[in-house]
Amino acid sequence: MHVQPRAQRTEIVGWHGDAIKIRVAAPPVDGAANGELLRFLSERLALPAAQVRLAAGSTGRRKRVEVVGLDGATVLDRLGVR
Repeated sequence: MHVQPRAQRTEIVGWHGDAIKIRVAAPPVDGAANGELLRFLSERLALPAAQVRLAAGSTGRRKRVEVVGLDGATVLDRLGVR
């Protein structure tokens, strides 16, 4: 995923190269943007927060997120980025 912090609102923008681009309203301070990203994804995927975690990229814009309990096609469908 490609994450843009300090946006006006948290939303999925579409594709940024080979990554899903998501704007998050939170600033990249003390993990606030990462927390907002994970909260937003768990809500959009209709999963408990414990099933969505940051696997890589905690300090950069490029992130890898692990989703437990859904396959890749279902994740893309629920995020609306097919």
